[in-house]
Amino acid sequence: MTQRMPLIAGNWKMNLSIPEAIALVRALREGLKNTGDREVLVAPPFTTLSAVKEVLEGSSIMLGAQNMHWEDSGAYTGEISGKMLLEAGCTHVILGHSERRLIFHETDSMIDKKVEKACEIGLIPILCIGETLEQREAGKTFEVLREQLDGSLASFVSRASLPRELILAYEPVWAIGTGKTATPEQAQEAHEFIRGWAEEIFGLETAQAVRILYGGSVKPGNISSLMAKKDIDGALVGGASLKYESFLGIIRYES
Repeated sequence: MTQRMPLIAGNWKMNLSIPEAIALVRALREGLKNTGDREVLVAPPFTTLSAVKEVLEGSSIMLGAQNMHWEDSGAYTGEISGKMLLEAGCTHVILGHSERRLIFHETDSMIDKKVEKACEIGLIPILCIGETLEQREAGKTFEVLREQLDGSLASFVSRASLPRELILAYEPVWAIGTGKTATPEQAQEAHEFIRGWAEEIFGLETAQAVRILYGGSVKPGNISSLMAKKDIDGALVGGASLKYESFLGIIRYES
């Protein structure tokens, strides 16, 4: 079985001023001296990317963005291209987050184009999928996950080839920012399904190599039990990544 490096990623969403962002990453940099057995990433708002990159220079903490457009340039007022993110120092980009899907009406087809472009130019996508509470209660969790995977990775499915560095993130919508967390068993069940889907489409080696993160009210108190599950390879952390103590507590989970 492939050994997958755990990844703890902080999605700051639309939070933190430039001074607040600088203070947080400075503290993280100082507090993360011995984390060679896991990777850490922060995804600030576009306006703080440059300042955060400067503070992280020379550290092992990686820089990600929260979204991108699928075109390299053009008349797309308010949008940011993947090439711009590379110039800003990003190595990763979060795509298909439920807030993008639900609030901004991004479709699987749009997300597929974004994922394909990110891979083409050398950005590592963190593709988010997840069901709503209504869908879960209707017993449609796996159906929804399959539909989102098939659609958001349609270009790769058609070629039966997926970059192994691509990262998937299972984020049950009902657990994002609600204080509710999927139990480790619920999360593992979904992650196992996702890995099974990857094996079915792309083969065992790719399925074993792809990392699958869990996101949804992750805290220092529940991270260790989540990470104990065999198909959970890390966490995509929202609110708890905005405060040094809580984010550091999650990063330093006991394995």
